[in-house]
Amino acid sequence: MNSNIRFRAAKVIVVTIATLVLGACKDLSELNINPNGASEEEANPNLLMPTVLTEGAKLYLNLGYQDIAGVVQHTQKDAWAEGHNDYDWGGDQSWNAYYDVLRNNALLYKRASEENMEFHQGVALVMRAFMFGLITDLWGDAPYTDALRGDEDDLAYIFPKFDTQETIYTGIIGELEQASGLLSKPSSEYIGIIGNADVYFGGEPVKWRKFANSLLLRYYMRISEKMPEVAKAGVEKIAGNPSQYPIITEAADDATMAFVGNSASDSWPHNLEFDTEAGSNYRRLKMCATLVNQMQALNDPRLAIWANRVQISLKVDPSLPAGTDKIEGNVRYLSPDKVAGISIDQDPEYVGMPPSWSSSVPSSYNLNPTPGQLSNNPHVSFLNDLYKEASGPLLKARLLSAAEVHFILAEAALKGWSVGNGQEHYNQGVEQSLRAWTVGSAYADYIDNAGVAYEGTIEQVMEQKWIASWTAATEAWFDYRRTGYPDLKAGPAALRRVLPVRFYYMQDELNINRQNAEHALERLEVTPYSQADDKNSAWSKPWLLQGTGKPW
Repeated sequence: MNSNIRFRAAKVIVVTIATLVLGACKDLSELNINPNGASEEEANPNLLMPTVLTEGAKLYLNLGYQDIAGVVQHTQKDAWAEGHNDYDWGGDQSWNAYYDVLRNNALLYKRASEENMEFHQGVALVMRAFMFGLITDLWGDAPYTDALRGDEDDLAYIFPKFDTQETIYTGIIGELEQASGLLSKPSSEYIGIIGNADVYFGGEPVKWRKFANSLLLRYYMRISEKMPEVAKAGVEKIAGNPSQYPIITEAADDATMAFVGNSASDSWPHNLEFDTEAGSNYRRLKMCATLVNQMQALNDPRLAIWANRVQISLKVDPSLPAGTDKIEGNVRYLSPDKVAGISIDQDPEYVGMPPSWSSSVPSSYNLNPTPGQLSNNPHVSFLNDLYKEASGPLLKARLLSAAEVHFILAEAALKGWSVGNGQEHYNQGVEQSLRAWTVGSAYADYIDNAGVAYEGTIEQVMEQKWIASWTAATEAWFDYRRTGYPDLKAGPAALRRVLPVRFYYMQDELNINRQNAEHALERLEVTPYSQADDKNSAWSKPWLLQGTGKPW
């Protein structure tokens, strides 16, 4: 449904609150504002803020841990795999949940402004930029300047125009600059901060300021192919003025949200404790061979944190008599005739599923003895057991990391921009990612490995950034679209021969806000891979990619 029509109808905003907030709730879905309770005019910013933060973080995690992790070949599914493995998204992807967060955020900003709560205003501006940035990154042109104004008496706001990507990126850069200014004071100079209401940073303004400035780096680099002078000036300004533009440089300051683990709504997604599908969501998700093979080649210590070893490895032994297929210990021994014409992976430690390997029975990969809906393949690596849990020290929605910041600056240095030493930033990107995943002690050995030791290429920087984006794979997709790295190839069962570059506009928006939506469709560039989808295709290029020759 059109986002502003929904806004006009919603006279009262339903707000959720994290468990930590004053100890008042046990479930993120509990209501703190309802038709029989406080009105919008009386809403407390400290009760609005947790909803914006938790729902925004969960949306971002759901992308980077689910279907977009499939796109960038971090993971694959062995059942119900069409969207995850094959990019078969059905031609209809809704942004309603994203605008829901923005509506609550608009009320947060309004009430914070009325109460002169500058910290909360700064937080709201950062989240507005984060969410609108995500929308335009995913869909392309979208309602922005006229969005969230459906309660005003102007029909134009009921059917908002789609702003261009250039307009949206320019706008959110300005909002992040404004937020950074609002968040530049010592904590003692703000009013109304309640640490437990801030589920990212515990009410610390300086950490929010670092988040805002680091997001600026992300979006300046995002537009670097289309607005190179603006991007270069922006990145150099931030890198050259650390006192005015502090950024996230240590893993301890990463923008993350932990999970409480009291219910399905405040827990890590698809954990075994609250999974209504009897654990099948965890079982279906497997490591992808693209990531596993590269991490093994680099002897990467993070692989053991993210993946389980295969329960039973395969071993083809030419000395065995024909017809042999037996399990001894943790090894399944096979005679050559049992695998004739079949490609299998005999790695004794980690095995990933190839990308988009089969559209019919992907669970049959690597001689799985139990293919189908009840698959429990012992010959492919499951995700680490930690992902079965509802909460834990590593189970976090990761919105932006020190590793990403350093890799952005390493890329900028390779472009010839004045941001410091590219090798130092690359090395720090690697080290901070290892620290975030508790294997920082392995850095000294890992950084000297062949393929890891600095080579001074964009390809290498983007490869390490891709690895570091585990569970936050959306950013890796956006980087791939912009640079073509890593050089990912679509699998044989994929919907197209190349990876997609955007989400489809949803049919409700195309039907209800037709005139404005059609203007946005006309601005998309049809490619040979758009095919029957025509303009509204996941393979049609938005402004950001037009004329760049990337990623294909």
